[in-house]
Amino acid sequence: MAFSSGSGKGPMSDINVTPLVDVMLVLLIIFIVTAPAMTYPIDVALPQRVINPPPVEKEPPPPIELRIDASNQVFWNNNPVAVSSLQTMMENEVQKDPTNQPELRIDASPDSEYETMARVLASAKNADMKRLGFVQQAQQR
Repeated sequence: MAFSSGSGKGPMSDINVTPLVDVMLVLLIIFIVTAPAMTYPIDVALPQRVINPPPVEKEPPPPIELRIDASNQVFWNNNPVAVSSLQTMMENEVQKDPTNQPELRIDASPDSEYETMARVLASAKNADMKRLGFVQQAQQR
C-alpha cells in the first residue's frame, strides 16, 4: 500500500516532498530563462553632476542697534525715533539688498513695556526682516 509505513500500523509520519520539488523545479526553470536576459547591458541615462561655482560671500552690512529704554523710547543706532516710523525704516533697509539684510539687534530695558516690544517685533515682521537678535547690555542706563 502506498500510504502505509514499513510496519503497516498507524499513519505515515514522512513528509511529502513532491510539491516542494515541483516548486523548486519551476523556480529553477524561471532562473535559467531569465539569467541570459540579465547579462545584456542596459543603457540608463543618469543625470550628470553639475559643478556650480561657490556662492560669493557678501560682507554683511553693519548691524542696526535698536534700543528700548525704561520710558519706552526707541533708539535706532542711538537716534530717537517714533515707533510708528520703525516699519518704514526697516523696509528701507530690507529694500537695499533683500538677500543680505543687516542684523537687527534689539536691546530692551527690563522696565520697558511689553506693548512697545510687540510693536517693534510686528514692524520687523511686516518689513520682512530675516535677521533678528536680542542683546542685553551689562551696563545700566
